[in-house]
Amino acid sequence: MKRRNMGGRFYAPLASVFLALSVGGCGTSGGNATGPAATSSASGTVGGTPGAASHVTAEPAAWQKWGLTPLPTAPQPPADKPIKLSPTGPVPVFAHLPTAQKVVFITVDDGLEKDPKFIEMMRDLKVPITMFLMNDAIKSDYGYFRQLQALGDHIENHTLHHPVMSSLPLARQKEEVCGDQKILTQQYGTAPLLFRPPYGAYNNNTKIAVGECGPRAIVWWRESMQVRNMQYQEPGKKLRPGDIILAHFRGPAELKGATMTEMFANLLRRIGEQGFAVARLEDYIQPPAGH
Repeated sequence: MKRRNMGGRFYAPLASVFLALSVGGCGTSGGNATGPAATSSASGTVGGTPGAASHVTAEPAAWQKWGLTPLPTAPQPPADKPIKLSPTGPVPVFAHLPTAQKVVFITVDDGLEKDPKFIEMMRDLKVPITMFLMNDAIKSDYGYFRQLQALGDHIENHTLHHPVMSSLPLARQKEEVCGDQKILTQQYGTAPLLFRPPYGAYNNNTKIAVGECGPRAIVWWRESMQVRNMQYQEPGKKLRPGDIILAHFRGPAELKGATMTEMFANLLRRIGEQGFAVARLEDYIQPPAGH
């Protein structure tokens, strides 16, 4: 597989929720992307992925092992979910979840780097993540991500080959989304509920393709993690309750010599400095009935 420039940025017009855009979304690209519209409503739980409950916390010694101060304990997820998904109709797009709880959500894209130390770190720290996996990146070792799934981390759709979706006709977009949906369902035993477009680039045809292939929402982000610091989408340059953070499965070649665990430790430091807990994204989303 051709390695992409994972350190680049994608710029696109966004809905009014974003005043400025500087994205670390998987690489460099163009295209007529449509931006995320904030979605609110409420109730239920996302199921289908085995693993631990999102409120389980690690012992202080586990944090010390990785040179970290423990994050605040995540609150119990609300019984009335802030995002409700419909089994039919247009798929919503969101970059944060409306909540008063001081929590943020970590999402990790692609799957190129498969560092065994990251598995150890996640077992130790019990920090929930959501994985948006692209088949070209993960097919060399599907089993690596099963270890994270076993911790309760959900696996979601990120296309087969990581194209700029907004540059493709509808038929090709459906091949990308439906193809990844089929493989991820076969490999991990549960159908992805969510979709993230590579580079953040999507258009109305992307929404149609996603809706016809199975996922029921498109997920964007408000912050993206680089090596030591985050890029912020909004001028305040700070986290807010319900923000979704983008990171990647990357290694030293993409992280200026840093490892995946070093990058992730820096991410947790940035979150902790602002007093936030990390919650599981799917615990705040009501799936369609029967999903």
